[in-house]
Order: sequence, then structure tokens, then C-alpha cells
Amino acid sequence: MKSRFLLFMVGGVILGFVLGALFPSFSEETSFVGELFLNALKMVVLPLITVSIANAIFKMETVERFRQIGVRALLYYTFTTALAVVTGIAVVLLFKPGVSVPFSGSEFHREITFSFKDLILSLVPSNIFKAFVNFDVLPVIVSTILFSLAFLSIDWNRKTVLRQLISELDAALLKLTGWVIALAPVGVCSLIATKVAQMGGAPALKTLFVSLGVYVLTVLTGLFIHGFITLPLLYFFFAKRNPYSLISRVKEALLTAFATASSSATFPVTLSKSIAAGIKREVAEFTLPLGATINMDGTALYEAVAAIFLAQSYGIELSFSQYVAVFLTATLAAIGAAGIPEAGLVTMVLVLQSIGVPTEGIGIILAVDWFLDRCRTAVNVLGDIIAAVISSQLEERDGRVSP
Repeated sequence: MKSRFLLFMVGGVILGFVLGALFPSFSEETSFVGELFLNALKMVVLPLITVSIANAIFKMETVERFRQIGVRALLYYTFTTALAVVTGIAVVLLFKPGVSVPFSGSEFHREITFSFKDLILSLVPSNIFKAFVNFDVLPVIVSTILFSLAFLSIDWNRKTVLRQLISELDAALLKLTGWVIALAPVGVCSLIATKVAQMGGAPALKTLFVSLGVYVLTVLTGLFIHGFITLPLLYFFFAKRNPYSLISRVKEALLTAFATASSSATFPVTLSKSIAAGIKREVAEFTLPLGATINMDGTALYEAVAAIFLAQSYGIELSFSQYVAVFLTATLAAIGAAGIPEAGLVTMVLVLQSIGVPTEGIGIILAVDWFLDRCRTAVNVLGDIIAAVISSQLEERDGRVSP
């Protein structure tokens, strides 16, 4: 089934380029198909993010458990994800893959005002429902985290009912998201065809392919730096061991992640290989599921690169505050990204919305996303494993697990 979906995605990409190049008028007339797909993504993204974050926090069960392991794990996950986003922003500003691609779009001329003060004030909404309606990403995520922590701190019998409800909602939203992603080949085909047609059809293909090649190189460079330099340095700092020896011992999990493009599907292999590599079972069984849910370093890096690439392509000059918005939104949105194939596509909408970049540009980056998704998933899983090792080391040092 997964191989069939990949085949359909590649077929949709190729067909999109062909239609946009040879039949530009038809492609623009049928652009509503891609718009429907984008609407479906926007429909599921905020509920999915909200419920996923709440479910991850609820799984910690008690405030005491959250304080013992959860706080440390969350701080570490947030720190490494932030490092990944910074790496992504640095490489995309260095390579500038979108400068040579002149996009145009319905939202291109929209005036966007943004300041650091507005960003800080927006973190705490005066009306959470208005934030949902206006698609204000950061206040929704911050509010979800605060309400979830408040819920975890109370002690009453009906708490289990709400926990079960959130768990069921999470499962239902994952199913719905899976249905939307199943339509990706058709949506991608329409979005690519429309964008190629808007750029002038066949004559624009050469420039577009070169830019996409630089974009892929940019993302892969960022993932390599984070996966094989930053994370190993953190491992060496905390564990005082050779990080590349660990990578060699868990390579089956990384290869499975690349093959499936799913942190969740890879989890059984990740758990078994991590325990075999010396991670304490009681720590691994807590941190790895949590990491598969909210620790998405590769996804966050990719989203930062893609958002700035599209901003460059549309000729949008981002202010410092908007770069901060990219940093915060990519970091926090990655926490709620589902561990399923193409989940980064869903949360990408949030990052683009936060800085006013037209979401229709997603169609072009999806031309190569089927490959990049596998690469970033492997980095996600590697980040989970290294986090589990570090957590195990710290728990042993504090005497909470036997050495």
C-alpha cells in the first residue's frame, strides 16, 4: 500500500509538470482541485495539532511523572528542535534556492504588517475561539499546552474520561488526516500544473527544476548537519561515548524510517534496537513513544527551509520578527506533527500562514517532498533515539533507574 501511494505521488508530480507545460489554460481552469486539497489540509491542521499536543501531555498521567521525566524530555525536545530550525534558516539564507523562481499568486500583493511586539502579544489570545477562527497558530499552540498542563495538575475521577476522549479524538483525526493525505497525488498534480501554467508553461521548467534542485540540496544539507553533527555532539556531551557507534547499532531503525516515512510505523523497530543498544527499558518505553509524537527535528528544519524558500520565490522580504515567527511556529508546530507519511505537509500550512506566504506554493515543493519526507523521518527517529539515550543516562545519574 505504501509503495503504491509513493508511485501515485511520483505519477501525480510528473503529470502535473506535463499538464502545466503543455496545457496551461486547462491547468488554470482546473486549479480548483488543488484549492480543494489545500482547504482539506487547513480543515484538519489546527484540530490535529491541538489534540496531538494535548494527548502527548495527557499520556504523562501525573504531574509528578511530568516533572520527573516529562519536563526534562520536553525541554530537550524543544531545544533540539529549535537547533534544527536555526540550522534550516541558516542554510536556506545561505543557498537562497528561491531567488531565481519568480512566483505569482493571489495573495502576493497582500500587505503584511508584523512586529516583534505583535508576536509576543499574540502568544496569549484574549479569545481562544477567535484564534481558531482566524487561524492564529502560535496562540492556539500555547493555549493548548497551558490548558493541558492545567488539566494534568487536577486530581479527580473524571479525568480519565477526558483523557480517553482526547485519545479517541487523536485516533479519529489521524484517520481523517490519512484520508486527506491519500488525496495528495491528485492535489499535488493540480497544484503543480497550476503553478507551472502561471509561470508561463514549458519555458519556465528549466529554471524551476534548477531551483528545486538547489532546494533539495539545501534541505539535505540542513538534515545532514543536524543529524550527523549537531545530534552526535549532544550525544557525546551527555553520554561521553562515540555517537557514530550508536548510529551504526540502530541503523535498522533509521533505514526503516527512510523506507516507511513514518515515525509511528518505525516505532517497534526503534524500541527494540534502542533497548539492544543499551537504553533502559523503562526509560525507552516512555521517551520513545513521546518522541515519536512530539520530537520532529527533521520536520521542523524542513518546514523552516520550505517557508523561507517560498517567501524568496514570491519576492517577499521577511522582517526579523517574521523570521522569529518562522522559528517559533516551525518549532511548536513540529510538536503536533503526526508520525505518518507527509505529516509535514499538514503543519507546513501553519508556518506559511504565520508569515503570510501564499499556501498555493506548496504544490511546487511537493514535487520533491516524497523523497525529502523519508530523509527527515530518518532524522526524526535518530533524534528520538539519542534523546532516549541521554534521558537514560540522566535518570541513572539521578538514581531513578538502576544502572
